[in-house]
Formats: sequence, C-alpha cells, structure tokens
Amino acid sequence: MTDNRQSDFVIVGGGTAGWMTAAALARFAVKGTRIRLVESDAIGTVGVGEATIPQIKLFNAALGIDEADFLRATQGTYKLGIEFVDWTRPGHRYMHAFGPVGRDLGLVPFHHYWLRAGASAGPLGQYSLNEAAARAGHFGNAPPAAGSVIPPLAWAYHFDAGLYAAYLRKFAETRGVVRHEGRITQVPLRADDGHIEAVVLEDCTRIDGDLFIDCSGFRGLLIEEALGAGYDDWSHWLPANRALAVPCARANGEITPYTRSTARPAGWQWRIPLQHRTGNGYVYASDFISDDDAAATLLANLDGKALAEPRPLRFVTGKRRKQWHRNCVAIGLASGFLEPLESTSIHLVQSSISRLLALLPGKVIHDADRDEYNRQADFEFERIRDFIILHYRANGRTGEPLWDYCRNMGIPDTLAAKIELFQASGRIFREHEELFTEVGWAQVLIGQGVQAAAYHPLANAISDADLGDYLGKLRTVAARGAASMPGHADFIAGFCRAPSAEA
Repeated sequence: MTDNRQSDFVIVGGGTAGWMTAAALARFAVKGTRIRLVESDAIGTVGVGEATIPQIKLFNAALGIDEADFLRATQGTYKLGIEFVDWTRPGHRYMHAFGPVGRDLGLVPFHHYWLRAGASAGPLGQYSLNEAAARAGHFGNAPPAAGSVIPPLAWAYHFDAGLYAAYLRKFAETRGVVRHEGRITQVPLRADDGHIEAVVLEDCTRIDGDLFIDCSGFRGLLIEEALGAGYDDWSHWLPANRALAVPCARANGEITPYTRSTARPAGWQWRIPLQHRTGNGYVYASDFISDDDAAATLLANLDGKALAEPRPLRFVTGKRRKQWHRNCVAIGLASGFLEPLESTSIHLVQSSISRLLALLPGKVIHDADRDEYNRQADFEFERIRDFIILHYRANGRTGEPLWDYCRNMGIPDTLAAKIELFQASGRIFREHEELFTEVGWAQVLIGQGVQAAAYHPLANAISDADLGDYLGKLRTVAARGAASMPGHADFIAGFCRAPSAEA
C-alpha cells in the first residue's frame, strides 16, 4: 500500500500567503506533522491594505478566529461591496454589492423582472440591502429578526495585510509552526525525479521536506526558478502592468463600508478605508502613462495627506502553467497575478489552501491529485480573469488610448459567450463552481452598460400592476433595512475599535 503518512511541509515565504497557509496547516494537519516556514526580514512583502470578499469569513471561522479580535488587531473595517466610478463615463457610478439583489420569483432570476419594468424600475442597486447600507454609510452584524422580510447582510473586510500576516504568524507559531529566518541560496533537486529535496539558507542551514509550498511572491523562487513550471501571460487582455500604493490620512472621520475603484486615463485607482488610515493605489499600463505622471495622478486624488512615498510594484498578469509541479505547490503571487479590481487576491490564497487540504498528499504524491489540483486552479483563474476583463471591455471612455484598446480588443471565448448570451436574452449561467455568481455578473454587466435585448418570457406571468407593487416593496425593504442599522464608524467604535485608532 502507498505510504500515506502525513507529509512534512516547508513553506517558503511569509507575508499574507505564507502565514495563511501555515495557520491552516497548523489547524488541520495531523498532530506531530512538521510545518516549517522560511522567510527573511531583509526581503519585503507586497503587503498593502487589502480588500476581501465574503469567503474570508469562512477561513477565519475555520481557524476559530474571533471577528472583533481580528478586526482590532488588523485595523480592520467592514466591506459591503465595491463602487465603480467613471468606468462607463465620467460621473457614472455603480456598485457590485455582496448579497442578493431583489428576490427571484419562481424559476426566474430577479433581474429579468427588473429588465421587464424598464426605466420605471429605477437603478438596480435600490434592490440591494448591501448597496443601500453602503450608500448610507451604515453597518450591522445582527441577524434579521425571526419572520423578518429583510435579508441578511453579507460582508467582507478591509484590513492591513501586514498586520493580518503578523496575527496569523502568532496563531501558527502557537500551534507548532517553526519559523526559520534567512535567505535561501540553494534549492537542490532529487536526481531521480527532479523533486525538491531541500532548501539551503545562506548560513548553510538545510531544511528537508516532502511537500514545498512556494509563497515567495512574484519571483516564484521554487515553482519557477527551481522547477521552471512556465507562465501563461494574459497581458494582451489585461495590459495594466504596474501599480503605485500609498496610504493617506483618513478624512473627516469617515470610514465608508465599501471599496472604491475609480477609472483613470491609464488604469484605475483603489481606495480602501481602514480604521487608522486609507489605503490607495493606482493600477496602470506603462505603455499609456509614465511612472512620474502616474504618481502625480495618484497623489492628486487622495482624501487626505499622503503618509509615505508611493511604493512601486511591477507585474505581468497571468498564472503559472502548473501551480502544483512535482512536489511544489505555488500559493499567492507565486501562483499568478490578477489585478485586485474585484478583491480576489486573498481569496485566491484561501481557495488554493482549501484545494491543497482537499488533495493533501501523503509521503507519495500521485499524478492524479496533482492534475486535479491544476485543473481546478486553471478554471478558477480563468473565470476570475474573464470577470475582470469584462470591466475593461465594456467601458464607455472614448478617446483615451488604453480604454479604446480595451473596448476593441479580442477577448476569451468564454467571456464572449457570456456577454452574447446576456445581450440576446438577459440570461446568465454560472458554470460549475466559478467564483462570481449570476447576481455578481448581472450587477457588472448592467453597471457597465451592457444591454439585454430581451428578458425571460416567464417574467410576463404577473401583471404590470403586480410587478410595480412587487418592485416597490422590495425597494422599501432595502431602504428600511439599511436605515435601521447604526453608522459604520459608530459600529466599529463600539464593537472592534483598534487601540491606536482615533475616535
């Protein structure tokens, strides 16, 4: 029988990806398993302020982390969705909010009834409790009362990624993870099969293992430099290749419960509100703007005083051809990069960890497990890629070279099919376990101005009067539900205020 004893794990790289992986393995691995993490204080991490999606709640809950304690430790705030500003035209805004929008009737998704009603229905966001609360600056985590027609709120978080990594490091080390400080200078491979045998530090410390997890960032120290897994370059679809990140002082005591993405002439700017500051960044394509002009654009569009010089990042959008190659699994930036337009960076770390736990090998690694891991990883990356491309393709910013290019470029067949189906009949289908739901696709398609020529014929089953009454009640439920919640800043002050944060 195959040797099915637990592997010894060696994680290369700390940061958010490394310590999330270490914490999860420490929580779920068999007692006595060796889990070691190698990182160097001399090598920085990308760690800027991070926005997340609701799945992060599942990860924290699986570790047994208390929400209030986590938010205090990471200067965290709540997130109800992402607001997109100026993507279709100057002055236009829409929100991709978490949670349901409206309420389906029978077999027909809600947006078909909204399409049938036309202009009289008003903006789609009026039917979302999350968007109504976000626009009002409100938040509450209490579940709806029994029998209430108000749906539950869905939320994620904004937090300081460096503080989150430190929080998880303490969690992991308390549970037996051993950290080794130092730079890796050698990665010897086994002669018989090319698997990684060990990593060797500059002080000659040798760390052997069965499974190596590469969390070394864009460099891909193990997966690429040692094993040559290869890289699929998607920059012809997503031409942004640089970013500048800078924190600024929080203005007027406001802590908005949502992320903001504002389109700029050569890319887009993020805004992530934390308790102690606001995180900002400009993701841009260097073919269309100089680094100096990008920095000037970013600094000219901050809410408050910049607290540091803009930090530059360079990247190539895409993914490793094999995210699990031989006895190495790449997680985080080592596995690939999709710009943070829809806050998927930490989710991709989380889903990689979940996938690894589901396919966790013993001392012997089977090709079938490796192949299944890579199949699932490829599917996930490709579908998130398509969702991000949609924002660029369906833009109305005419006369600007980057945006004109994106509006006219070829797109993946999988995305083209989704757009064509929606344009023809308003229909959206979620394929297998792709991350974004029909509701998410509908909000972005409609928000970006993609028009449906028809709606589902079963939406005609109710009368015009009943449809108008139904839509009116749904708008009222969302508005009243949002109004009943406390202000977001007030909620944080009472529930999870960080010790160093201002009132």
